[in-house]
Amino acid sequence: MKALLCSPSSPVFLRNPPPCNPRTPPILPTAIQNLRRPSNSPWQLQANAKGFSGSRSGGPKQRAVDRNPNNNEDDEQIPMVVFKRMIARILVSVGLPLAVGLAFLKYFGAAKEQGWDVPLWLPFSTTLITFAASTLGVAYGALSSSWDPERAGSVLGLEEAQENWVEIWKEENND
Repeated sequence: MKALLCSPSSPVFLRNPPPCNPRTPPILPTAIQNLRRPSNSPWQLQANAKGFSGSRSGGPKQRAVDRNPNNNEDDEQIPMVVFKRMIARILVSVGLPLAVGLAFLKYFGAAKEQGWDVPLWLPFSTTLITFAASTLGVAYGALSSSWDPERAGSVLGLEEAQENWVEIWKEENND
């Protein structure tokens, strides 16, 4: 705003423009100011997975879950190798159908601009199918990864998905 008001081409209707001081530091929003501060933690994934949420212990701000006497400490920690494998599979299984769906939308838009008569149901159905596959990709990405830290698993992960599906329902029925 100062640059607009202090410029030589400022509007004529401003009779008394504010004084221009080029040495005044710009006022930045809080989010941008926080980015300029050096942080102690690197910009990488920080997770200690217990299920999918880590638990903090000690300190004055304990969560209610930590103070619960019925808290099951029997839950196994997910190894970081398995966690990164899950995240990579989720990103691929969500990103690939999403990219295909967006490419189809771009293609149908270009075809419409070229004068081709594309029926309305065609982009609608392809978008519905690819975006639904992208949504299901979250579950498939988690299930299709090998939960064994020593075993990488197959490319598509169909065997792992079958094993992990049985494992999830076995744990559910035991509780």
